[in-house]
Order: sequence, then C-alpha cells, then structure tokens
Amino acid sequence: MNLPAGFTATTDTPLPLHAVRKPEFAAWCAAQPAPVQAWLAAQRFDGSAGSVQAWADGEGSVAGAVLGIEDPHDPLAWAHAPRALPAGDWRAACELDGGARRALQLGWGLGLYRFSRYKSQSAPLARLVSEAFDAESFDVLAACVRVRDLVNTPTEHMGPDELEAVAREMAQVHGAAVEVIAGDALLAQNYPAIHAVGRASHRAPRIIELRWGEPSHPHAVICGKGVCFDTGGLDLKAAAGMRNMKKDMGGAAHALALAELVMARKLPLRITLLVAAVENAVGPNAFRPGEVIATRKGVSVEIDNTDAEGRLVLCDALTRACELQPDLLLDFATLTGAARIALGPDLPALYANDEALAHDWLAAGQQARDPLWRMPLWRPYLRYLTSGIADLANSSNTTMAGSVTAALYLERFVEEGVRWGHVDVYAWNDSDRPGKPAGGEAQGLRAAYALLKARAAG
Repeated sequence: MNLPAGFTATTDTPLPLHAVRKPEFAAWCAAQPAPVQAWLAAQRFDGSAGSVQAWADGEGSVAGAVLGIEDPHDPLAWAHAPRALPAGDWRAACELDGGARRALQLGWGLGLYRFSRYKSQSAPLARLVSEAFDAESFDVLAACVRVRDLVNTPTEHMGPDELEAVAREMAQVHGAAVEVIAGDALLAQNYPAIHAVGRASHRAPRIIELRWGEPSHPHAVICGKGVCFDTGGLDLKAAAGMRNMKKDMGGAAHALALAELVMARKLPLRITLLVAAVENAVGPNAFRPGEVIATRKGVSVEIDNTDAEGRLVLCDALTRACELQPDLLLDFATLTGAARIALGPDLPALYANDEALAHDWLAAGQQARDPLWRMPLWRPYLRYLTSGIADLANSSNTTMAGSVTAALYLERFVEEGVRWGHVDVYAWNDSDRPGKPAGGEAQGLRAAYALLKARAAG
C-alpha cells in the first residue's frame, strides 16, 4: 500500500500517543509516572475533548503526549492531533477497536490536510505510525482530499476542461468509459439548458458522462452541479457573494469523488456519473431574466433569476439520468444559500422522494459521523415557481423556502418511480477548525459511500 504523507509503517523511535476521554482522565493520569502527573497538573490538562498535551524526558526531548477525545469513532475527534503535536513519529499507545483505529487514521489525514498547490514552503509535521493501516480508510481519505483539492483550486485552473480531464483520468485508472458533449453539440444532442447557462463563457459548457461496472449489478447514477464559476450572470452577484464562487462546482467535486471511491473499492455496482460543467459568465449572449429556455425533458422554463443557474444545468442531467432507468439516483449541488440559512455551514440538506432511501442515507451519516439533515419536499410550495408564460419558473420572487423550492424544481425532472436523493451542500469551511481547514470541504460524501456500500451488499 502506498501511504500518503503523514503516515509511515516503519520507524525506529515512535513516540507514545495516548488518548483519553475526560471522565476517564483522572484514573489514567494516576497510572502515569510522577513527573508526567506533575507536568499535566501544571498545565491544567484534564482530558477535555480537542485538547493535546506533550511532555519531555529528563534530557528535554519530547517523550510522549496525550489527546483529549470524546467519540473515538468520530474521525474529527482525532483531527486536532497532527497539527498540535510536535513534529515526529507517533504511535497510538492505547487500546483501539477497529472502528476507532480507522477513525484515527482518517481523522489524522483530515487534520493534516492543507491546500499547498501554490505554496512555496511547508513545515515538517507529525506522522502516524502503524503496521495495520486500513486501505479503505485511505481510499475514503483520498476521496475527501479530492473534493477539497477540486474546490480549492481557482477557476483559472479548474474550469469545465479541467473537470473533464479529472473524469478522463479517473476512467483511465479504473477502466471506465467517458463520453463528453460540449459547446453547440449540446443543442444538437438536446441539452439546451446546460448550453444556455454556459454559452456566454469562453469555456465551452459540457456534460460529462462516465460509465463503469458490470451490467448485472445494481445501477446507481451520480449527478453533480459543475458550475466552475458563478458570477450570477446578468443578475450579477455582489462582490462578497462572488468572492468564493470557485466553489460552485462543489457538487461536481462530490460526485466525481464518490464515483472514484466506488471504483477504487470495486463495489458490486454499475455507476453512471453525470457532471454538467459550465461557467456562468456575463457576455453579449448571456441568458437573460425573462427569457424562456428549453430543457431536455421538454419542460419550458422562464428565467426569473440568472443566479439560479445550478438547477438549470442539473435539470438536463437529471433528465438524462432518468432515461437510464437507474435503481438509484443521487445528486450533489451547491444549490442555495437558503440551505445555509436553515442549517448553517456544516449540515448538508438532504431531500429524497423515497422514505427508505432517506432513512438509510441519514443512518449511514450517523454511522460514519458524517451527518445530514432531511428537509421536506413540500409540494404546495411549487406555487412559488409558477410562470405565466412557461411551464415553470426557475426561481421565485419570495425569499421564503428557497432550498425547498430549488429541490422541488429538480424533482420536476425526476421520473416517477426513480428513487432520488438530492444533497444541497455548502462544500466549504469558512474558518479553520481541527480537521476542517478553511476552504473546500467534503460533506455527506462519506455518508453517501456508506449508503452505496450497504446497498451493494444487498
């Protein structure tokens, strides 16, 4: 197994890393050598979750450390360790069951992560030592890093072309097939909404379709919103709202990473990945408020607001997904600020048209310590999307229920009988926290993988 940076299987002098929960700290501390007890008392260390304390030997060299943790099966319970510990090689000096060991390894990697593509220097870091690293944990870590790297990369280096290149690289590694329809070919092959949103950019809009797996296996389609930059279009965003819009392809980042993880783990599934990749730019041929655009499904849509563009590219992708008659359809999108107002930055909003799917996804999130919160497909709010001249409006003139109405818009393009789940995800950390560095973030990804893994197992 090729170990990522921050991990090693061999070392001559690993330092002991203890972990305790606060209620158990007093008993643990009483069993330590007197100098360690005295030092911890002097530092007022009490085992509080998220705390770290190292100590030295008689020569002044680092001799060990203790972490305060709460839930040992939560990767984020361990994520403060690698950045807070002195540089060196560390080995867990406590009994860990399989779940806790996997959480430690994943949390260590999440805690180490920093986006360094444009940095000229990096400091030495703590490394985790083990002879029993878990390959699945590293694949999950790689998927989370994939999301973070894609979202953190500025649009100059992460446009529709680059998203396509990522899909093609994944396909080459895992033996998948890729088909891309771009530019005016979108009109010829009936993806008019994707074309409308992306036509003003100098970068051609496209739909990326990746196919992998055995025909006999259950078929899951994974869709992602790939708006590589969102100016808001002619309904131009304010500067503050536009500042981080490189992250508006966060849904595509999640979809790509999830598909890559399924392929890496060789789950007995057949998957189709659909990424609608565009840049919502301002230009002479930008789509306008008040226009009526066509969609692949044949539903006409009046443009109430050009900044509600994600649902427009997704509706063509969802229509294509339903044509494939999948057993399961999942989509990820940085769709609405309203979801953040309702749930804040950490909780993705989950919508589903199937009770069993919603239950299983929420349960998977709890098990993986990757929570989501279910929101209602409250269909009476479809009245907010009424158009006087088209079948549907893409937005409404009210600020109420913005995330719900966006999900209802998407549901209009999901065929009856297709089990569908939609995640309105922020894909971003506004500030640095242990295991959650400022910038791009994978949210609901580990839960989605756990869901697919359970479904593949039957």
